[in-house]
Parts: sequence; C-alpha cells; structure tokens
Amino acid sequence: MFKPAASSVYAPINNACLLILAGTALTWVLVYAKAVLMPFVIALFLSIVLNTIADWMKKKWKVPHLLGFLLGILLFLGLAALSVIFVSNSISSFVNGANIYAEKLNDTVAWLLQTAQKFGIQANSELLSETLNRVPLFNMLRTMGGGVVSFISNLTLISLFLIFLFMGRASGDEKTALVSNIEKQISYYLIVKIFVSLLAAFLTWIVLAALRTELAIMFAVITFVLNFIPNIGPFIATVLPMPVLFLQYGFDWRMILAICLLSSIHFVVGNILETKWLGKGMDLNPVVVIASLIFWALVWGVIGALLAVPLTSIIKMILELSQPTKPFADLLAGRLPFK
Repeated sequence: MFKPAASSVYAPINNACLLILAGTALTWVLVYAKAVLMPFVIALFLSIVLNTIADWMKKKWKVPHLLGFLLGILLFLGLAALSVIFVSNSISSFVNGANIYAEKLNDTVAWLLQTAQKFGIQANSELLSETLNRVPLFNMLRTMGGGVVSFISNLTLISLFLIFLFMGRASGDEKTALVSNIEKQISYYLIVKIFVSLLAAFLTWIVLAALRTELAIMFAVITFVLNFIPNIGPFIATVLPMPVLFLQYGFDWRMILAICLLSSIHFVVGNILETKWLGKGMDLNPVVVIASLIFWALVWGVIGALLAVPLTSIIKMILELSQPTKPFADLLAGRLPFK
C-alpha cells in the first residue's frame, strides 16, 4: 500500500510554524521601528492616492503628472495645518470657559440628586460631586489637542517620504502585477473612505454647529479620522460630543437630537453609501477585520487601527501569491481552505 511521504504529511504544519515565526519577527520589527515605519506607511498610502488622482487629472485635464502630485501634497499639508489651527483654537476657547462648565455640572448634579430623592433613591452628594470633579475631562481635551498638534511634527517626515516615493516611481522600472493590483485596490478603497469620511465629518459639523456645540470643528476632524476604523470608529464619533453637550445644556432635547442625527448620518454614510461603493470591500472576513483592528492597535496604537484594513489586505494579497501560503489568504477572506 502506498504511504505518503512524511514531508508531504507535515508540510502544512511546517508552513504554519514558519508563518508564525515570520509573523512574530515581523511584529517585533513593527513595534521596534514604529517611529519611522508609521510615517513611511502613511506616506506610502498617500502616495498611492495622490498618484491615482494625478493620473486621473492627467487623463481628464492634461495636467502633468508631477504638477498634479505636487498639488495633492500641498492640498494635504494645507488641510492638515488648518485642522491643527482650528482644533487648537477650539480647545483653548473651551478650556478658558472651564469655570462656567464646572458650575453647570454642579447644578446638573444637584438636579439629579433632587430627582432621585423624589423616587426614594438616596445618594451621597459629596461623594458624587467629588467623583465627577476627579474626571479629567479638561486634561483629556488638552491631551487630545496635544496629540493633534504633535501630528504636525510628523508632516515633514511624511512629506520627505512622499517626495522619495514619487522620485522612485518616476525613475523606477515597470510595476509588477502584484504592485499594480495592490495600488489599484488600496487606492480605490482609500479614495472611497476619504470621500465618505469627509462627507460624515461635514454633516457632523453642520449638526453640531447648528446646535451651537463647543468644539464642533474638533469633533468634525475626529469624525473624519475615526471613520477609517470600521464599526467601532463611527460609534465613538457619535458618542464623543455628548459630554460637551451635557456640560453646555444639560440633559435636554439638544442632546437627544444630536444622538439621533449623528447616528442617522453614520448609518446612511457607512451602511448605505460606503457599502454601495465598496461592495465587498477588501475581501476580508468581518471577524478578521475586528482581529486586525485589535492587533494593529496594539502594535501602532490609533494609527494602526486606522490603517488596519488596508495593511491586512496587503498581507492577504501577498499570501495569495504562493501556493503554500494561499490557504492562509483564504482564511483571512473567510473561506475554509483546509478540507
């Protein structure tokens, strides 16, 4: 009777072990060199988007590719600088009125205690007030603003990487089928995500500005960023303005209206428009998307969560090239490869 060779029997196990070892080593490199790799990866994705837009401008309006690429870089830098300026001014204005909002918070706590006593619920007012005073809301806002402002320090490095990537593309050889496929899928995904994120951010700003919410511009910028995080990001963007609305107006119709309108915006933009334009998206299983969010967030923090889907998709496309690793690519897509 024919018996399969030992090497063929243990080949899948060997491939899995080698893949785990390679993944472990790659993760260590990603964590150790994240200060340089994160700006490079951001520049790489921006380069893909800007090259796609420059190619479209060249075909549509006969604009030279170099000019279109440079216009894209200037637009990116201008929008980033304006966002930093507006967010910094909004946070400064809000923090300057800290005493007013603290008084409103104390009045709201007193009202809640009186309402609770009418229903026979006893609460320790001193303990509740002390607990609320310990909530570092204004420190959190300062930290958030500092994080946005510190982003400007990475713009120089990102811009340098963009220039070198463009020069390499201009003087390089013809792209391989893998690189072309990656650029095509990633550019389409990112352009759609940028458009729907801008739409969600603009509508969010309109709602919050109409309700005269403090930090409306900051929440719009944060909505644009968080919209790149599937499922979790839009939920956080919806809930985030609520504490500020509570401090301004207390628990009234404005807060309820904001929740309803912002939820509707994210539902329409995320579940209808984005689904219609992206279709199956990056061909990743929803469980894999959540797992990739957790992994990349642990490795690169917020930036990792923002780039989790395109990075995981690139890994999947690379795994599809080789027959030994193709089953793992099918697993990322939600198809059972081992039968």
